[in-house]
Amino acid sequence: MKNYSIPIFIAVLLAVWGCLPSRGGKSSSKIASDSLTIAQGKELFIQNCSACHNFRQRGIGPNLAGVTVTESTEWLASFIANSPQMVSAGDPRAVELFKEFKIPMPPFPTLGENNIAALIAYMHTFADDTAHGPAMGTALKNPVPTPIVSSGITLSAEYFARVPATAELPPVARINKMAPMPGTDRLLIHDLRGKLYEITGDTVSLYMDFPKLREKFIDKPGLGTGLGSFAFHPDFLSNGLFYTTHTEPAGTSPADFDYEDSIGVTLQWVLTEWTQKDPAATRFSGQGRELMRVDMVTGIHGFQDLNFNPLAVRGSAEYGILYLGIGDGGATGEGYDFICHDRKRIWGSVIRINPAGNNSRNGKYGVPPDNPFVAEKDSEVVKEIFVYGFRNPHRTSWDPLTRKMLITDIGQSSIEEINLAVPGGDFGWNTREGTFALNPEKIDSVYSLPADDNRDSYVYPVAQFDHSEGRAISGGYVYRGENIPVLRGKYIFGDVVSGRLMMTDADALHQGNQAEIKELSFEAEGKKQNLEELTGNKRVDLRFGQDNKGELYIFTKADGRIWKITGAR
Repeated sequence: MKNYSIPIFIAVLLAVWGCLPSRGGKSSSKIASDSLTIAQGKELFIQNCSACHNFRQRGIGPNLAGVTVTESTEWLASFIANSPQMVSAGDPRAVELFKEFKIPMPPFPTLGENNIAALIAYMHTFADDTAHGPAMGTALKNPVPTPIVSSGITLSAEYFARVPATAELPPVARINKMAPMPGTDRLLIHDLRGKLYEITGDTVSLYMDFPKLREKFIDKPGLGTGLGSFAFHPDFLSNGLFYTTHTEPAGTSPADFDYEDSIGVTLQWVLTEWTQKDPAATRFSGQGRELMRVDMVTGIHGFQDLNFNPLAVRGSAEYGILYLGIGDGGATGEGYDFICHDRKRIWGSVIRINPAGNNSRNGKYGVPPDNPFVAEKDSEVVKEIFVYGFRNPHRTSWDPLTRKMLITDIGQSSIEEINLAVPGGDFGWNTREGTFALNPEKIDSVYSLPADDNRDSYVYPVAQFDHSEGRAISGGYVYRGENIPVLRGKYIFGDVVSGRLMMTDADALHQGNQAEIKELSFEAEGKKQNLEELTGNKRVDLRFGQDNKGELYIFTKADGRIWKITGAR
C-alpha cells in the first residue's frame, strides 16, 4: 500500500547539501565514488527512499535518475528543510512539484552528513537515465478523459470513536482495517504500529498488543508495514481462531517464498494463526502459529487484505477458506518485473488457502482442491494463487446480493482499478494498468492497447479512474444495508490521499464494461465539508469499515477518527 508520510521526500532528499553541482552543472568531484560508500548509500536508499522513488520511473515522487546533475545545492537544501514554505513562497520548482504530486514534502531533519553523502554517492550511479524498454507509441497524458461528476448525493456522518494516537505527527494513528467479530456486535480496528483495538460505544480499548507477542515485529519504514491486517474465522466463537499479517526484518527466518539470492530482501511478511483461549474475552490471551513467510524486495506492496468470504455457508467448499492479497513488493519498480507476473511466483496475486489443511509445501496450511491451478502438472506453479497480475491488491470484498468478489488495485502513476475476481484470471500487471498497455521497464506512463491485443489473455477492470481524479484507490463495500436506501446497490469507495468519496452502481460491474464513477459529497459536524477540511490535513489516508449489519464507516489516519455513515440526501 502507498503511504504518503514521505512523499517527494526523496525526490530530492537524496541530492543534498554541498555535494551536488549547481543546476545544469556537470561536476561530480565532491561525490564519493568508492564501493563501500555506494553500498552504504544503497542500503539507506532501500530502507528510507525506495518506497516512494526509484531510478526507472516516477511513483509517489519523481524519478530520481539524473537528480544529482539537475538541481542546485542551495535549492535542494532549502527544499529539504521546508518545502511547504517554498510552495507558499511561490518557488517555481516547488510549486511545480506540488501541482504534479498533489501534496508537499513535509520538513525533514538532517540524516547526518555521512549518510547524506552515502545516499548521494549511490544516487549518482544513476546520473544517466538508461531505462527505456520496448517502444510503446505515444504515452497517454489523460488516459481516462471522462471526468468524475457529482452523484448529487451527500453522505451524512456522525462521530463514532477516536483511536489512540501512536505518533505525535500525522498519521497519528495508522488505522487500516475495521471489521466485526463474526456472530457478534463487536467491532475491531487495528493500527499498523501493532495495536488491535475493540470499539465499545465510543470507547476504544486494546485487544491485542502485537509487539509484546512477536519480538521481531517491525512497523518501519511505514508504507503499509507493521500489523497489516486481521480476520476472524467464521467459527471464532467456538474455535477461538483468528489471523493476522505482520512484518519482520529480512532474514529473521527462512521464507516459504523467496527469490534469487542476487536480489536483496528488505523485510519479510508473516501470516499467523492465533488461538484465543476465551473467545468472549476482551483481551487476547493465547498462542499463535506461523503459517507463511514471504520475502519482499522493498517495503511497499506487501501483504494486503486478509478475509474470509462472509457469505460462505457452513459445509460449502468456500467455508473457512482464507483470502490474502499479496502485492508485487515493489519488484517492478526496482527492475525485477519478472518476479510478479508469473504463476510460479506468489507476488502480485490474491491467494486462497485452507488454514485447517496441511498439503501446502511447508505443511502448515492447506491448498483447496478447487483452486484454479491445482490441476497444473508443473510442480513449480504456486497452487495457492486464486488470481494474479496485480500491483497492489489493496482491498477485497463481496457483494451480499450478487456474491461477486471485488478487488481494488492501486496503480503506479496512471490508473486505479476496481476488478471482479475471475478464478485463475491474469489481471495484467506489469504489462497492463487498467485498460491500457504498460512498459514493464519504465512504468511511469500508459499507452493505448495494441491493435492485436488479445482481450482473452487478460482480465480488465470493470471500473477505473486516472490520477487526475485521485492518487490511490481505497476499496470499500457494496452497500446492501437497511438504513440508507439511496445507497443500496452502490459500491462505495474513495481516494486514499485526498479522501474524495466515490460510488458506482454494483449492477453495472461486469466484464467488458466500464461502470460510471460518480462523486459523493460529505457532511459532518453540522456542515458540508470534504475530508481534507475535516481532518485539517492534505493527506487524509482514507479507509472504509463495515459492521455486521452492513452499515458503513469511514476513518482517517490523519487524525484517527472514525465516522459512521448515518444517512444520505
